[in-house]
Formats: sequence, structure tokens, C-alpha cells
Amino acid sequence: MEHRAPSPTRATEPHEARRGGLYAALDLGTNNCRLLVARPSADGLQIVDSFSRIVRLGEGLSVTGRLGDAAIERTLAALAVCRDKIAARGVGRSRLIATEACRAAANGPAFIACVRDHVGLDVEVVDRGTEAALAAEGCAALADEAAEGVVLFDIGGGSSEIVWLDRDRSPGGDRPVRDRIRAWTSLPLGVVSMADRFGGVEVSADCFGKMVRHVEAALRPFAAEVRSAQRCHRFHLLGTSGTVTTVAGVFLDLPRYDRRRVDGLWMSRGDLDDAIRRVRAMPFAARVANGCIGPDRADLVIGGCAILEALRRTFPCERLRIADRGLREGILIQMMSRDGVWSGRPVRVS
Repeated sequence: MEHRAPSPTRATEPHEARRGGLYAALDLGTNNCRLLVARPSADGLQIVDSFSRIVRLGEGLSVTGRLGDAAIERTLAALAVCRDKIAARGVGRSRLIATEACRAAANGPAFIACVRDHVGLDVEVVDRGTEAALAAEGCAALADEAAEGVVLFDIGGGSSEIVWLDRDRSPGGDRPVRDRIRAWTSLPLGVVSMADRFGGVEVSADCFGKMVRHVEAALRPFAAEVRSAQRCHRFHLLGTSGTVTTVAGVFLDLPRYDRRRVDGLWMSRGDLDDAIRRVRAMPFAARVANGCIGPDRADLVIGGCAILEALRRTFPCERLRIADRGLREGILIQMMSRDGVWSGRPVRVS
């Protein structure tokens, strides 16, 4: 397949961003390619345009160690859509990142060069610490302000980031999120790699149990690291990812996914028990037909539920808050803050 390349889209200078007023954040993960175009507003981010497509860039990566040709072609097509949206909107400043699939693949650097040469986008492969910090930046506004500590997690396609976030005790409540991160870890486990290893179409109770125990074992070093961290009765989990938003949609019985109903939703322990049980009980065809799961996630959602269940067992609590926000919002907040145009107020995505 021949690609004609425009001049690469670059991260522009701050004065250009202030003049244009629009910022773009792209998150190329193991499973998804997501773009958000926004401008700063008095109460958060005003979304101007967005794009999301499941590309499965990391399909088979845990087995072969390489990005496959079909996955690369799907991803290049999605990135071309993102490039065109960025150009059409006249974006003033952008940051385009790639995560676990491009970090882990032997041909990851060659793929990034291909994106630059054939699509015209300069994509930055970020390390796991940066990924965890960006997820925390994007979601921290949803943490209970009275909780002494919160475990924030992002279940990705090829990795899962977990952050212990301390309470903001500053007088104005504006302590930088990066200064509230007590500890973090990144597990090389995500919904795509779990499906590659354990399967995802028909998953028995025994197989699900093996999945959960596999993730629990990977979580033990981090759990030991934060064992002494203070937990109060308001301690809770804060999750962002397709897994938790899907589970929330199933819990709400939504005929099709509705971000307005899901972002910021509180779910109790019993709510989660019920929703995960319902997802696990669905035959594959029912998952495909479900408006909050669909064909693109039908073979991945059980592995995601196993990661979520392991987190719940490792950090028992009564509540989980659902975030339909994360890396892209974190990127936007960081760029706007550095340019002096961010209000510093909690993120409200309108």
C-alpha cells in the first residue's frame, strides 16, 4: 500500500498555541487510537473534535514480539484521519504519544518512522512513568477530595498503570497532581495481552480464576510498596479505561454507550459484583450484540474484568469511581498549564 506523506505535524511553540487557541492530544495505545481537540475554558476543557477507533495495533504482539502488517495498516489509516482532523481544525499546539505496543515491539521504532514518513505525524513513544502520570493528571479531578489516598488505575491494551494518589492538602486545593503521586507501577498486562495469553471468546470460570491470580501476583510488589500508606473510610478506586466504562454501561443497562451517564459514576462493591457477573455470564454472541461492548471489545472485556477483579482484591474498598477521561485530557492539561492558559480548576469536559 503506497502512502503519500505531507510535511510532518509537529508539537508547535506555545505562542502559536495561544494564537490559535486549539490543542490536540493523541493517544496511540495497544488497542485504541484516540484523538481529542480542545480549547481551555473557564470551567475545564471545551471539546472541539474527537476521534476514537479500535485498531488493535498490539494484536499478537505478546506472542510474536512484533507489530503485524495488518495491524500497522489499520493504525496508519486511523492516524491519517487524525492528521486530517488536526489540519482541518487549525490546531495550534499538539502532543502525540504512543504507549506499550510501540515500547515493546521489536519493530516499534520502524513503525514510528513509517508514521512520520507516510502519514506526516511525529509520534512520541513515552515511558511507563510518563503514561502513569498523564493518566493521573487527566483523572485526578474525580478523586474524593476527603479521601486520604486513592488508587487510580488505567487498564490498557498492553499495559496497566496503577497510581497511589495522596490527598491534596494545599490551602487552595491546587497542589500539582505530580506532587500527589506517592507511588506508581506499570504492569505489562492489558486486555489485548490477556486475550492473547488466555483467550477471550469462551472463558470458563477456571480460566477466569487463573487470569485473576496471574494479575494478583503481578500486583503484589506494588501492594507491598504502599502497604503503609494511610487509608481512611473514604478510600476508593478510581478507574479509567474501556473496561471500567464498559462495565459501568452494562450496570446502567444502557442500550448504547453514553459518556454523560458514565463519566463520574460511583459504583459500590455490590454494583461491581453484579455488573462483572453479568458480563462474565454473557455468551460471546451476547457480548457482540451488547451496545456497550460490541464486536470490537467482545473478546477483550473478560480479560479486562479479570484485571479489575485483581485490583479490587488487592485494594479492597466499598467504592469505585468511573472516569471516561485519562491520557488525552492529561496531555491537554499539561500543555495548557505550561502555556499559562489553564485555569487550574477541575476538568469538566463539555
